Amino acid sequence: MKYVTISQLRQSTGADALSASFDAQLERKTERETKTGKPFYEISLVDGTGEMKLKVWENRPQFRALDDIEDGTLLRLSGEWTQSQYGMDSAKWDMRLLTESEGRDFLVGDPETRAKQDADWADILEMTGGILDPRLYASCAEFIKQYGERFRRSAAARKNHHARRGGLVEHVAQMMRSAHAVCSVYPKLNRDLITAGVLYHDCGKMWENSYPDAGFTQPFTLHGEMLGHIPLGIEVANKVWRDLKERQELAKWEDQKPESEEVQLHLLHLIASHHGTHEWGSPTLPRTPEAMALHYIDNMDAKYEMMQMGYESAPEIAPGIQERKFPLSANLVTPLKHFSSGEREEDEAFKNELF
Repeated sequence: MKYVTISQLRQSTGADALSASFDAQLERKTERETKTGKPFYEISLVDGTGEMKLKVWENRPQFRALDDIEDGTLLRLSGEWTQSQYGMDSAKWDMRLLTESEGRDFLVGDPETRAKQDADWADILEMTGGILDPRLYASCAEFIKQYGERFRRSAAARKNHHARRGGLVEHVAQMMRSAHAVCSVYPKLNRDLITAGVLYHDCGKMWENSYPDAGFTQPFTLHGEMLGHIPLGIEVANKVWRDLKERQELAKWEDQKPESEEVQLHLLHLIASHHGTHEWGSPTLPRTPEAMALHYIDNMDAKYEMMQMGYESAPEIAPGIQERKFPLSANLVTPLKHFSSGEREEDEAFKNELF
C-alpha cells in the first residue's frame, strides 16, 4: 500500500479509489447528526502538509473507537480513498495509533516539506542580511534572534493559505523574492524597507497561528483572538526597536538620514496597512509606494497559494474546470501548459513585416 502525506493524497485521489496509508494528528472530532437523527463524527486530520476532514459513520467500527481517542492523538489511516464534491471518503478503511518511534518520525515532518522550508528560511536570512540601512538591518537581525524559532513553526493562516506548520516561512520567503523582483523593475522603491516590511508584516501570526514545539494542530490563544495579528505585529516591531534603543545600538546612527524615528514609522506603516483596506482589517490604508507594493505582493502570494490548493482538491465539474473553492471568487480553469517543443522557429517573412 502506498504511503503518502495529506497533500499528496488530495492531489492523487479522484473518483477512482487510491489504496494508500497516511499518518496524521487528530486535530479535533465533532459529533454531529444526519437529517434523520443518526450520529456521526466529523474528524479533522492534519500533518505538516495540510489538513483534511473525514466523516465517520455510526455503522463503522472506527465510530466507537473514536469515543476513547482524544484530540491531538497521532494516527495511521489506511484504506481505499476517493474524493468528490463532498470531500475525502473511503468505503473501506481502518486506523491505529502510531507507535512511539513512528510518532517521533511523524512530528519531525515529511522530508520534502522540511527541505523546502529550510531552503526558504535560508533565503530569508540571506535577503534580510543584505539590507543596507543599518537600523532596518539591526531590527531584522534582532527580530530573528528573539523570535526565529517561534516564527519557523507558525502558519500564515488558519485555513485559507499556507495553513500549515512552517507556512509563514514559505509565505514570507516567496514574498521577499517577489519584492526583490518588483524592486528591480521599480528602482525608486526602497528595497531595504520592503524587505523588512515583508519579514514583519505577519509576525503577529506567531500568536494567532502558531504551533506548539511538537505537533501540527493550531491552538487558539487569547492574544490572537482579542488583538489579531496586525496590532500584535505593530507591538512586536515596537518592542524590538525599544530593545535596540535600550542597548544604545541606535545611538551610533543618530546622524544618519533619514532619521531613525522616521524609518521606524515607515516600517510600522507597512505592518498596519498591508491588508490594503479597512474592510479587510487594516487600521490604515497604504500611503506610500512601498506599502502599496507590499499589499499587492502579499495578496498575490496568498491568492496563488489558494489556487494551488484548489487545483489539488476541488472536484472537476467539466473538462478543464474545477469547482470554486472559498474564498476564491470563481471556478478554477486548468492553466495553460508551458511551451515545451523546443526553440521557436524563425519566420523571416513574418519578422520582416513586423520590423
